Amino acid sequence: MIDILFDVIGMSGTGLVVGAFFMLQLGKAAPESLTYNLMNLSGAILLLISLCYNFNLASFVIELFWIAASIIGLVKYFKAKEAIAT
Repeated sequence: MIDILFDVIGMSGTGLVVGAFFMLQLGKAAPESLTYNLMNLSGAILLLISLCYNFNLASFVIELFWIAASIIGLVKYFKAKEAIAT
């Protein structure tokens, strides 16, 4: 039963990351948008959680980088929004 839970968590993460990429490619999201970066961050975190149960070092490392890239995108988003407001 716990296997299924971690599979669902991992597949949800995959859906978010792949969905964000498809939205980007279809012009439905911009790389600097809040939606794109939150989808990537959420997806990577869910994948990281699933990897804690079914560990794979290479996948774990790439998700850490994906999280870092998403955080950089979010920081840039909020800085740009702050600059517009001032």
